[in-house]
Amino acid sequence: MKKMQQLLMVLLIPFFALSISACAEKYTEGKQYTKVNETVSAKVEVREYFSFYCPHCLRFEPFMETVKKGLPEGVKFERNHVDFLRAASPKIQAMLTKSVVVAEQLGLDDKLVGAIFNYIQIQKAVITSEKDIRNIFVLNGVDGDKFDKLMKSFSVNSKAKSMKKNQDIMAKKGALKGVPTIIINGKYRINTQALDKNNFEQDYQNLITHLLTLK
Repeated sequence: MKKMQQLLMVLLIPFFALSISACAEKYTEGKQYTKVNETVSAKVEVREYFSFYCPHCLRFEPFMETVKKGLPEGVKFERNHVDFLRAASPKIQAMLTKSVVVAEQLGLDDKLVGAIFNYIQIQKAVITSEKDIRNIFVLNGVDGDKFDKLMKSFSVNSKAKSMKKNQDIMAKKGALKGVPTIIINGKYRINTQALDKNNFEQDYQNLITHLLTLK
């Protein structure tokens, strides 16, 4: 049995080499992806820059959930809320960035991100203060006092500042001009318009897998 397994691996090596080569030939810099940084991030990640005020981001949510589930083991999916849309003040958008971090720390990010999207874009309600965000969380089963404590915590504020820093760096480099934008390992931005429209989901997943192998 062991010899059979060894023989099988020997036979499969050319196939794996061919698959990697095929991806390298199919996906080219400047077409399906753009290099936006000279170095990769310290952590292996797929980072989505998005806004609750972006209708396309809302439509993209179910697809991004599929992408997240299909990521290789050990690859982190990071939501990075931005504050540059004109639909609300930077102050309100910064509160929403913090709320994403709170949702993550509660382990309810998918549910609560969906609830905020629903409040803003489906119900057409307006967020005017942190109290409005708090009410969304409470209506979705979160203890109000716990929300208050987390919004003031060092860990949440630190992560929110990190998101803002990532946003500003990518905007300065010209890599972030709108949302949603997906950047792999802090270095490669996906150009969705160049992907196969007849097999978009699979092509997208394959491109992510390929970009994760690049340095």
